[in-house]
This record gives sequence, structure tokens and C-alpha cells, in this order.
Amino acid sequence: MTACKNFLSDNTAPIDKAVLEALLQANENHTLPYGQDKFSAELETVFAQKLGAKLKVFPVATGTGANALALSALVSPWGAVICDKAGHIENDEGGAPEFYTGGAKIMTIQSKDGKILPKKLKEALLYNQNKGVLAPPIQALSLSQSTECGTFYCKAELKALVDLAHEFGLLVHLDGARLGNAVAALECDVKEITSEIGIDALVFGMGKAGAMAAEPLVIFENERTKPALKALSHLRKRAGQTWSKGRFLSVQALAMLAEDRWLKNSRHANAMIAHLLEGLTAKQKTSSFEFYLPYETKTNELFLITETALLDHLEKEDFAFYRFPVEEIFKDEITHFKNPQMARFVTSFYTKKEDIEALLKAF
Repeated sequence: MTACKNFLSDNTAPIDKAVLEALLQANENHTLPYGQDKFSAELETVFAQKLGAKLKVFPVATGTGANALALSALVSPWGAVICDKAGHIENDEGGAPEFYTGGAKIMTIQSKDGKILPKKLKEALLYNQNKGVLAPPIQALSLSQSTECGTFYCKAELKALVDLAHEFGLLVHLDGARLGNAVAALECDVKEITSEIGIDALVFGMGKAGAMAAEPLVIFENERTKPALKALSHLRKRAGQTWSKGRFLSVQALAMLAEDRWLKNSRHANAMIAHLLEGLTAKQKTSSFEFYLPYETKTNELFLITETALLDHLEKEDFAFYRFPVEEIFKDEITHFKNPQMARFVTSFYTKKEDIEALLKAF
């Protein structure tokens, strides 16, 4: 079997066979439309049991759609949401959050590794308050778990940020596109980093873990989220995110939740990156190959800085990955490189050891 050379993203992986089977089974008979079907009702029950909380589930097809829809329910058009500067809503959603919210501003906090520090958040919130009417009031905090740098927040780190946000009257949105990878790395129960610490809106990512198109938006029921819950059904319809044949979103999510397939798949993806890192570390000790890790690597994304010529060689060997310019904060650490560049390699539930071995051989 030919090794897969595509390490661009976990989005490049096929659909998990369990999801395909669930879609086929749901395709047998007529049922009610617009999420009134039995599968959608079951999905809400399963999520409530898994997360141990009262909640409402709004199945959405894409992560961008789910994030933007969530923020449209949490933030006023004249308000603002704050996130890390590396956040997906800031860099990779084509203005969808601003569009869905009707013009709310996205404000950012610079970090070294995609993780906001409580001190920096408090400074930003106090500054925003002192600006008065001259600045849109920050009404929501958006966090990514795991982050766009492949790092993750531990429970205590998340809780500190959530508590601070609530103290300032903000709602908290968690972009969980790679939630499974974070849970697998933390070896915790998903409740511990969502419902138990006060997350208000959760995008429970499944596409990167093997679904075709299923990113359920989970809203936890509390006093803070009452206005959002009242508006969301209408907002979802207005945004074109209410599927007439909604069962085909729900059955994907049910298939991923069954036997924790979303977590098992994420755990495998993490293990493949760990195998890659182990091989690269061994190779660096026994050859002239050098690399620098800008971020801690424990999920399914590996960022490294190495010579541009080596990355050129990998591409000539048909390996696919993303490149990024080296940020200023790392330049003092890599002065020994002649022409450094940063690259990102991502694994998925479908990545095999043979794929990793082929990549290691090419380095």
C-alpha cells in the first residue's frame, strides 16, 4: 500500500465508516424535517448525559458556521468578542463571525502559544471598560481547545479564564474543532473542561475526528444563556444553517458519540504525531538534521522550524503540509539556522504508522 503523504490537515482524511453506515441507515424511511426527527431528539439526550448538564443542541454542518452562529447569539452587533490572536475566528473564517453577528468586532490578545493568560485578559477587559462608549463592549470570550498552535488548556487554566470572563459579565464560547485531541491529551472526562467549569456555548467538533459534516453547537442552560437560547432557532434559520433533512447531521454526531468514537479517533491522531516527534528527535541525534519546536506537541499538530531547503525537498517528494513565516518571538532561539521557516504537520484518525515512517525517511 502506498503511504499517504498528505499532512496538510485532518480535514483531508476520509469519513469514518461508522458515519457512512449511520447515514445509510437513516436513509431508509421518511421522517420529520427541520430537526424534529427522532435522531435529533436522541442526540440532545445523549449530549445531556455525556456532559452532565441541561442543554440544547443545534446541529450545524461546518465549524465556521457553528462558531459564527454561536457568537451571533452571544454578542450584540455593537459589541465585541475577544480571542487569542491565533484564533480560528480571527484568521480562518472569512469574516463569517463579523457577518453573522451583524458587525460585532473581534478583538485579540497576543500569546506565545495560542493560550490566553488571565493577566492579559483582565488587562484587556479593564481597558475596554475604561474606553466607555468609544469602544464596543466586549461581551464574549472565545477560546480554542485545542488551540491553533496544537497546544491545549488544562482544566485549571480554562476555569481561571471562564471565571474571569463571567466576573466581567461575558459569556464564554469554546471552539472545540479539535476538542477530542485536547481531551485525549489531558486524559480527562470532557465534562471537566466544558460543563463543569461554566462554558456557555460549545462547538463540539466532529469533522476533524471522522464525521462528514457535523459540528454540533451545544448551549448550556443557565441564566446567562437564556437570551441566546430564545434567539438561536431563528438565528440558525436566518443563517441558512437549518437543514430540512436535519437527521443526516444528527446521525453523524450519534455515530461519533457511540462508544466514544470521536475520542478514540482523536487519541489515534495524537499517537501518530507522538510517533513522528519521537522519530524526528531520534534522527536529530544521529544526523545533521536540525529542528526547533516553537510549541509543546501533545495533540495531533506538530509545528517545527527548520531549514527552508529541507521543506523544499519534502515538497519535491510530494509531501503536503503548510508553511508559515517564523514569528519574531522565536528568532532568538533559531539563530543557527541559515534560512529558517516554520511548517505544520497534522495527523488524523486515518493516518497510519507507514505514513509516518515514509515522512521520517524523507527528512
